[in-house]
Amino acid sequence: MPVSRPRVRHVGVLTGTTVTLVAAAVLLVRPWGGPAHADSAKRAPSPKTEPRTTPATERTPSPPAASPGGCPADMTAAGPVCIDRYEAHLAVRHGDGSLSPHPPHARPTGATFVARSTAGVRPQSYISRVEAALACENAGKRLCSASEWYFACSGPDKRAYPYGERFESGRCNTGKPHLLSIRHGKDPRGWKYDEHFNDPLLCQAPGFLAPTGEHSGCVTAEGAYDLVGNLHEWVSDRVDLTLADKVPLTDGIRKRLRSNTGKGVFMGGFFSTTSEHGQGCAFVTAAHEPGYHDYSTGFRCCKGG
Repeated sequence: MPVSRPRVRHVGVLTGTTVTLVAAAVLLVRPWGGPAHADSAKRAPSPKTEPRTTPATERTPSPPAASPGGCPADMTAAGPVCIDRYEAHLAVRHGDGSLSPHPPHARPTGATFVARSTAGVRPQSYISRVEAALACENAGKRLCSASEWYFACSGPDKRAYPYGERFESGRCNTGKPHLLSIRHGKDPRGWKYDEHFNDPLLCQAPGFLAPTGEHSGCVTAEGAYDLVGNLHEWVSDRVDLTLADKVPLTDGIRKRLRSNTGKGVFMGGFFSTTSEHGQGCAFVTAAHEPGYHDYSTGFRCCKGG
């Protein structure tokens, strides 16, 4: 899928916003499977086009037993659709139909990947919208639309956060220090897209990216976890003027809809964001190509509707 090369602004900090950065000389990391729990930059080079892996045609694992509402056990109802309870991680599907784990800090290339929704694992980061959509497809699901994702987070009463109307510190994994600055220096002019924004050690740093469901208070009444914070979540929409009719947008994003037409959309913020692009469920980033990926980008899948 070809990706144009406009200049790309990394998520989480609006131009002109002053952010207090926390620096550290040494950052200890653990293996990707260990426990864990920071944002963005001003600009990064446009990503390279990622090769599209081929959906597997071999046998697919049987779906989980249905949960109340008619959704599979790993999903919950969000209006007329089902949505994953947890941010997705990936499994590699082999030619015989068997699955093996994929390290969530590694780029998903060179294999057939299947989206999985499970508690207590690190979700997949460093993933583009193109790759996320294909992983959902390989799981018999699809990438959620912006309006589906927003309804799952805000509910029929349009609550501001998954857990209610008012912000509660610590409920979701947000507001962490600027991890890219800690590891690669405070000057954004020195940051490189492949080397720094996609540094696999960023999502292995203790205290930043959290396992799915670890923030037990960051959950909707229907049982969907981490819709705000932890990782940005790609949705299926591309930017156009109708996006403002689907989800709430800040004035700054609304003004750039025309110039960002065709870009991808991700929602919810990640572990280093608070409210730079909207509050809680209304946190929307709409300035990156569908082939973009970095340490903050993740996803979950929907089904039905």
